[in-house]
Amino acid sequence: MQASDRFNINSQLEHLQAKYVGTGHADLSRFEWAVNIQRDSYASYVGHYPMLAYFAIAENESIGRERYNFMQKMLLPCGLPPEREDD
Repeated sequence: MQASDRFNINSQLEHLQAKYVGTGHADLSRFEWAVNIQRDSYASYVGHYPMLAYFAIAENESIGRERYNFMQKMLLPCGLPPEREDD
């Protein structure tokens, strides 16, 4: 295996990690994974107008209010992070 092959494999892995949420690093905690999933979902809701309109109708809110609520939920989608154990 040459150095160029290794660079190519690493760049492909980085591309997959950037494109797909589920292909994170091995040291990614359960909480970080859940936060990524939730933020990705909220970003999708905000970015797709028909889905945003569906949520607005279902919750009897304006579309702007729903967009604002989703953006606020993106800040801490799973609550505060758990305490880390220092080894």
